[in-house]
Amino acid sequence: MEFIDTHTHIYTEDFDQDINLVIERAKEAGARALLLPNINEGSIERIATLCRDWPQLCYPMMGLHPTDVTKDFEALLQKMEQKLEEPNHPFVAIGEIGIDLYWDTSMQKEQEEAFKRQIEWGIKYDLPLVIHSRNAHREIVETLSPYAEKLQGGIFHCFSGTENEAEELLSKFPGFCLGIGGTLTFKKSELPSILKRVVPVDRIVVETDAPYLAPVPYRGKRNEPIFLLYVLEKLAEIYEMPVEEIARITTRNACGICPMIDNQ
Repeated sequence: MEFIDTHTHIYTEDFDQDINLVIERAKEAGARALLLPNINEGSIERIATLCRDWPQLCYPMMGLHPTDVTKDFEALLQKMEQKLEEPNHPFVAIGEIGIDLYWDTSMQKEQEEAFKRQIEWGIKYDLPLVIHSRNAHREIVETLSPYAEKLQGGIFHCFSGTENEAEELLSKFPGFCLGIGGTLTFKKSELPSILKRVVPVDRIVVETDAPYLAPVPYRGKRNEPIFLLYVLEKLAEIYEMPVEEIARITTRNACGICPMIDNQ
């Protein structure tokens, strides 16, 4: 059985002591690819190092996380875009980008402008988008909609919205999938019923967001790619399909969004 973790931060300090063991565990469990979303300037080289150490397994994205957007974000975006302009760059997606109004709304204007700029990267460089949205569904839809017909596709990372929000995202952005992770297994999660009612399995990819959001039975502990097996098992229960089939479909979905995985 193969799977792809479409969103994992295993390059952070949380994994400095045992990163090779973490990756070996994932490989032995069936990991075909681990996609690494960038966050800020400091994470660029950490991601690059991991991708050099584990070629054809770890794949980098390029983007500026919304909570790392500052008043002078434009200078940093220029540096990031220079890397996208390099011939034969390794980046498989633009991410992790978006809008986050959960903790602080004071930078909303800057976040929206940075999001627009990076959406335009996706169009310019023909790359999918990996979108972070927290307390910002309406802002995400309104910012993304003018570009809808030009987008290659992408992933709405860590989807945790309502049934109506899921339907809106899937209908307005047909090239996108919902990223589903450990929260699906939480006892009070409404995601299982939402997925069963309105989300076809061919619009889902799986992700850990490691080291965050570990699934039951590891909730509260450090997450890692091998724990995707619990997410796949829960999806198999929801869609009443063999877990191997869920893994095959979600892997196919991820490769469809990020074709560079198969081309490298």
